[in-house]
Amino acid sequence: MAMTAAVKDELSRLAVTKPCCRKAEVASVFRYGGSLHIVSGRIAIEAELDTGAAARRLRKDIWEVYSHRAELVIQSPGGLRRGHRYQLRVAAGGEAMARQIGMVDGQGRPAFGLPPYLVNGPLCDCEAVWRGAFLAHGSLTEPGRSSALEINCPNMESAIALAGAARRLGIPGAKHREVRGSDRVVLRDGDAISALLTRLGAHEAVLAWEERRMRREVRATANRLANFDDANLRRSARAAVAAGARVSRALEILGEDAPEHLAAAGRLRLDHKQASLEELGTLADPPLTKDAIAGRIRRLLAMADRRAFELGVDGTDVPASVSAYGPPSVSLNQDAGAVRLGVPAQAGAGPAPSAGQTSDDLPTGTDSAIVSQVGPGALSSPGSR
Repeated sequence: MAMTAAVKDELSRLAVTKPCCRKAEVASVFRYGGSLHIVSGRIAIEAELDTGAAARRLRKDIWEVYSHRAELVIQSPGGLRRGHRYQLRVAAGGEAMARQIGMVDGQGRPAFGLPPYLVNGPLCDCEAVWRGAFLAHGSLTEPGRSSALEINCPNMESAIALAGAARRLGIPGAKHREVRGSDRVVLRDGDAISALLTRLGAHEAVLAWEERRMRREVRATANRLANFDDANLRRSARAAVAAGARVSRALEILGEDAPEHLAAAGRLRLDHKQASLEELGTLADPPLTKDAIAGRIRRLLAMADRRAFELGVDGTDVPASVSAYGPPSVSLNQDAGAVRLGVPAQAGAGPAPSAGQTSDDLPTGTDSAIVSQVGPGALSSPGSR
């Protein structure tokens, strides 16, 4: 059952014994779901409801509280109406009842808003006003991003009066809105909706509302965490593949010259490619922190890049976007007879260095100028100094 139908069904079965609350509920139903008519020169009042239980409840209260008989007319579905509509009309004594419920003033003119005895009445009357308004023209959407409790009001004055009644009940967030030329009172906060339904007496509906709301929040949180975890796993896998390739190339370049503690960190990376840096630190002997294991691998890569430059061979370069250990160390690679420092070879560059040459042996030219500007210390990352 939809939430609106469930709430209206429970409210229509709620037993109310206080006369003031029954009068307030009847007045509210006619104010927010009724209208005035002239029948044979006399005033008649009419209310239209969408549930049979609410119509029977209103008819009973009219007779027991005001001693007037109401005619009940059932309209079949048709056109824009999906369900039955129940019309209650009070013709005999309609003008007297209209004065009693505040739909006309002392001079017989139509009145707007709620009568003063309801606006200034006790809090139980405020609850009865909201209960009657919801039975007349209320709706409650399912819990979610756009969940709301709305009351469609006949005019601005009645909407402002209903919002004021919610404030008197201690329900925050009830605001008057004009939507497509229609005045409405809207309540969107989930906790406020639960508190208002509790004050109205729809306890079973509150439990169903909270259950659906909690289930939706848990599902949304689980989906969000699953998406985050999936993205993190994909990113970690790409970084692990790139890091493993760089470490493997570094150990190949350095060979036996690699310091033992740096080589041990590199071998841990190769043996456990899917492990995080923190897990690699716990696997080390003795155990290391996450920063320590990352620093050792970074120094291993920087040392291999310096050796590759000295030998004139390819280094351990990978794109910086997939590096797991910070920016890759700077290296000069041999490409088409030109020495590059992370930029394309320029025209007029000197020949590439032969094996065994150092940066001091480079010929004078564009590339040697680049090396002199960068300096030997820039060929390694800060952690390797």
